[in-house]
Amino acid sequence: MSRSTLVTGAAGFLGSHLCDALLSEGDNVVGVDNLSTGNLANLSHLSRDSRFSLVELDICKPFDTGKVDYIFNFASPASPIDYSRLGVETLLVGSAGTINTLDLARKYGAGYLHASTSECYGDPEVHPQVETYWGKVNPIGPRSVYDEAKRFSEAAVMAYHRYYGVDTHLVRIFNTYGPRLQANDGRVISNLIVQALRGEPLTIYGDGSQTRSFCYVADLIEGILLLSRSDEHLPVNIGNPVEWTILECAREILAVTGSKSEILFQDLPQDDPTRRRPDITRARNLLNWEPKISLRQGLERSLEYFRACVSSR
Repeated sequence: MSRSTLVTGAAGFLGSHLCDALLSEGDNVVGVDNLSTGNLANLSHLSRDSRFSLVELDICKPFDTGKVDYIFNFASPASPIDYSRLGVETLLVGSAGTINTLDLARKYGAGYLHASTSECYGDPEVHPQVETYWGKVNPIGPRSVYDEAKRFSEAAVMAYHRYYGVDTHLVRIFNTYGPRLQANDGRVISNLIVQALRGEPLTIYGDGSQTRSFCYVADLIEGILLLSRSDEHLPVNIGNPVEWTILECAREILAVTGSKSEILFQDLPQDDPTRRRPDITRARNLLNWEPKISLRQGLERSLEYFRACVSSR
């Protein structure tokens, strides 16, 4: 019998890829999205799939889409541009929205996986970041609407597991890229690849020595599905442990696109993390998971999508 699965944030970058993966495994999927940052085009290919339906609603208000076997909570603005624009909404979806989805899981005895973030580590003093590190986050800075919303949601997920016995899972997602990533969302890969394809200068903040790790979306979704089927309730990092400076990433993008764009250095934004790389020991040991796709391969797989984005503007 097919499993009934609910995905919040279904029209987003990660949510839409997750819906695809769940449908390929035979699930019946109900997607939920208020479309504040989601894009219906991400789900257009599912319009004739009878096993998928999309409900437009705001999870910050109590809701019930019917009995469900599993809930993946991916609803939240996730890019700096979006959560800066929708600061209060970001706080609400991480608090009230998370509680409402947990209440639904509790009501139906459903499994539950929450999409948390490496931003819980803030500008880390521990490198690479391990799940036991509590983080260094500015609770009142411009990024706090996202960082603290996600930190609260982790506390809520663990509380529902401890007090109510909900079968919860927590994934801390590190930088991810691939087709359907918003071209104008202010993230490293989308910013640089769009600028390269337009022949514009590539904007590097600071001196470009700050580091990130970049995980291709297919690798990330595989790790998330493995975690959802595990017995692990504590947070698990899912990301690519290969560390790149932003300047190295920009040069890789220039190589893949063939662009002759120059590099333009600008001031570093407030509270921007200087180093970010996951320790994925727990994912390797618990899930037998690690990413397979290199940055060069992932950029090549993403190029057609970003070219279409640039040509449509």
